[in-house]
Amino acid sequence: MVAFAARTARPPPPAGGAFAAIDLGTNNCRLLIAAPVPDGFRVLDSYSRVVRLGQGMIASGQLDASAMERALTALRACAERLDRHRLTGLRAVATEACRRAENGAAFLDRARRETGLSLELISTREEAELAVESCAPLLQREGGRRALLFDIGGGSTEIAWVRLEAPGQPPALIGYRSLPLGVVVLAERYGCAALTEAGFAAMVAEIVEHLQPFERIHCIGQEIARGGVVVLGTSGTLTTLAAVALGLPRYRRDLVDGAVLPRREAERALAELRSLGREGLCGHPCVGPERADYVLPGCAVVAAIDRVWPAAHAVVADRGLREGMLLRMMRAARAQHRTHPGYFNRAASPRPAGTERS
Repeated sequence: MVAFAARTARPPPPAGGAFAAIDLGTNNCRLLIAAPVPDGFRVLDSYSRVVRLGQGMIASGQLDASAMERALTALRACAERLDRHRLTGLRAVATEACRRAENGAAFLDRARRETGLSLELISTREEAELAVESCAPLLQREGGRRALLFDIGGGSTEIAWVRLEAPGQPPALIGYRSLPLGVVVLAERYGCAALTEAGFAAMVAEIVEHLQPFERIHCIGQEIARGGVVVLGTSGTLTTLAAVALGLPRYRRDLVDGAVLPRREAERALAELRSLGREGLCGHPCVGPERADYVLPGCAVVAAIDRVWPAAHAVVADRGLREGMLLRMMRAARAQHRTHPGYFNRAASPRPAGTERS
């Protein structure tokens, strides 16, 4: 595989092996390389770029040529970083933009030829499962009987209704819903109207309409009223709201990931962001020009979830598909190691990424 070409001398693998996960989404391309430790994993390298792969796709049904070039540039950067490590496991996935676009499969084939990375197109259900997997430690920390988890992406929003099992047991997915409404989709549909009172209200109303069928099936509102339900959000929108609520001069993951955001503080932070206007959002240290167009559409999703499922507070998670993939691969490797003790000493085989399914 191209990404594993020996361009430079590679360091020895850390104890337990190194694992890598790539998530190519509608708006971002992200890489995480980590080594397992007893309570999770230790990050060795990471990379994230806004690529706007889904830009213009809603109107045309196609991935735009310039968007594909941006994504390929980011994937080449990922491949170069992978080449610095000897990997025990590697998985790369693509999500909503490539699922929806008529030329999505052709783009993934081109990415494989040009970067050596074979990206697997995963289902909306697996997206929800990976989000639950990555956030399991936070859910278990909070306790409770059930959890409502939402992951706001660029092309879609995943909603997961989860049963929290006994300590040490992974959460069980009761049901999930994938809304075809992510921050890029909403930003392109509403444009500058997202900054207005009427436009924001229209976004919230549209999202609420998509959430209601899931509520009718699972009666989550009643469960929240009874108590024992953990509401957890993982997305750039919710982490931004938390950073604003905390008054951070710049974003800090160590202060945001796992933070508990009271409903009143979330409302205050949302009002602050809505008051800034586009210029103010571009200049905000926790937003910036690359994300200015997407923050308020994301806030509309948060507001809609709060309207349908009002909770006293939400847990904020700065983690997602990459972390879920890494935890799955590491768990599978530990199982292999118990059967084949030399497993962790092997480097990943030179075959396309995405084949190491757990």
